[in-house]
Amino acid sequence: MQARIDYLKTALAPKLVKHLVSAAKVLDGSELPLATRELVNIRASQINGCSGCLDMHTKDAAHAGETTTRLNLVACWREATVFTEAERAALELTEQGCRLADGSGVTDEAWAAAAKHYDDEQLVALVTQIALINAFNRLNVITRQPAGDYTPGQFAAH
Repeated sequence: MQARIDYLKTALAPKLVKHLVSAAKVLDGSELPLATRELVNIRASQINGCSGCLDMHTKDAAHAGETTTRLNLVACWREATVFTEAERAALELTEQGCRLADGSGVTDEAWAAAAKHYDDEQLVALVTQIALINAFNRLNVITRQPAGDYTPGQFAAH
């Protein structure tokens, strides 16, 4: 696959991406577990068809100690027994947050399930993680950024 544009070689894109990455770095200091953030990144990227972010976040998660079994089962998390109730709530919120255009938005049930497991600070981090990965997904998908050669940590804090 050939990228439509190398947006990082433009004058504007690196400035924009720098701010998105800075926002992501703020989440590193949050109490939302890294494993949960990576599961969110992976599930959103699966939904949005972003191979670049899938390449990055599956490799970063594995590098951080995530198991192959859990990584392989993210796409069918509802039927898998390897995720905690908190992670399942985060994955449901991620799916609904990615599919806003489907019409139902985020249900009260999905929000309540997340709120049962995460405090207000963690919920802000979770919602922000969902928003940021959706932004990165769209940048990559629209410009057709290829995937496959990412090295863990290459773009720390994305």
